[in-house]
Amino acid sequence: MNMLPALAAIIPSLGVGIIFWVAIRALMNADRTERAALARMDAEERSVTSADDPPSSTDE
Repeated sequence: MNMLPALAAIIPSLGVGIIFWVAIRALMNADRTERAALARMDAEERSVTSADDPPSSTDE
């Protein structure tokens, strides 16, 4: 029984699957790092604006 034709038929599908997996993984990592960067920027902006605003007094 010759397995070469069966392997030749499966190898291209495996290659495309691996390329797809790598591409999706790269997209997910890029999204994760972008969300983290945006969260850092938002936190930094909130800390700057809260430092600029005087505290409001509620004891009037």
